[in-house]
Amino acid sequence: MPGQVGAISNERDGLLAYLAQMRYVLRLTAYGLTPEQLRATPAASTLSVGGLIKHCASTERGWIDTVRRRPQPVDYQAYVDNFRLADGETIEEILAEYERVAAYTEKTVAEIADLGQEVPIDHSVPWNPKDLDAWSVRWVLLHLIQETARHTGHADIIREQLDGATAYPLMAAAEGWPETDWMKPWRP
Repeated sequence: MPGQVGAISNERDGLLAYLAQMRYVLRLTAYGLTPEQLRATPAASTLSVGGLIKHCASTERGWIDTVRRRPQPVDYQAYVDNFRLADGETIEEILAEYERVAAYTEKTVAEIADLGQEVPIDHSVPWNPKDLDAWSVRWVLLHLIQETARHTGHADIIREQLDGATAYPLMAAAEGWPETDWMKPWRP
């Protein structure tokens, strides 16, 4: 996948393309890491690369379930747990789940005629506005782009702390770009 989203033909394609791009660069932060590195928390927080990918997959599934009017009860412990890889959980399993979530999102959005369709707001949590009754599907997609981009930034910082790797050299390595004077693909 190129480092930039290509030309878009309409709003729906653009929203899905930017979300796909953010998923891709988040997955790249795990490229070449060992199971131990995927769980490592080298900063002051408890965030890890593997945990952030797991969290973004879980969050996206939750939002798309809400769009489909299949809301899940708020479970704080499950929320905390989805920021960590469980014992025995592998990055391959997490990435496969993220692929299923992406397909679920794309299928759901393709089935919706109007991105203005209402999505009910959960008023049981304090961070949602009390003066609104619904988001739109458009808002949900924009929120997922924002959420994924935010956590991709966290994962970028964690990855750089682990071994110095940054986004474009990782992309160059993953995609087999030739080495140039100004772009050196990441090497372990």
